[in-house]
Amino acid sequence: MRQLFPDVVDSVDPAAVYADLPVASGRPAVRLNMISSVDGDTSLDGVSGGLGSLSDKKVFDVLRSLADVVLVAAGTVRAEHYGPSTVPIAVVTRAAQLDWQSPFFTEAKARPIVLTVDDAPPENLEHAREVADVILAGTGGVDFKGALDELALRGARNVLAEGGPTLNGQLALAGVLDEVCLTFAPKLAAGDAKRILAGPALPTPTDLSLRSVCEDEGYLFLRYRVNS
Repeated sequence: MRQLFPDVVDSVDPAAVYADLPVASGRPAVRLNMISSVDGDTSLDGVSGGLGSLSDKKVFDVLRSLADVVLVAAGTVRAEHYGPSTVPIAVVTRAAQLDWQSPFFTEAKARPIVLTVDDAPPENLEHAREVADVILAGTGGVDFKGALDELALRGARNVLAEGGPTLNGQLALAGVLDEVCLTFAPKLAAGDAKRILAGPALPTPTDLSLRSVCEDEGYLFLRYRVNS
């Protein structure tokens, strides 16, 4: 991997590039990691794996290693077949309806977190508490500012969001995204896959500052910091 911006470096370690963590005032900082085709698709046949590369996987692993908690939507956990993790993963779900017998829960090295709402079905919450820590944040829909406060109480300072697009849109709408790490895959896909953010339009566009650009085998690795 070579760095193109802010300085040209012929060979760079992703761990050094992404060690520049965002900082937020009064809450954990949230860094978003997504991959997209050149024409904006975030998945092929419903999953992001077909867009990736070995370098993209390395960046994925580096970003996880720098996070205290990974934040991901339940639909992404199902679609991408998330397995056990050594980093705590907080699954965002309104219904708290997941496969509690899956290796993601039963073989996890770090106990998962179920981030849900206080009006989720009580029987689902009961099952969730057997295999995960449960955070109730909001009614009807997740209150992400409150959820981040709860994660902070558990020691989280750096949160990595991994999608999907609807969750990303909710985080942006709540004003809690601090950095966007975007891999551009050198592919055209068309189809009806979502963009990296999906949902209602933001009241005003969020201004970003480019922090770094790297390249490997045609893949571009962009890192943007949200302007305060």
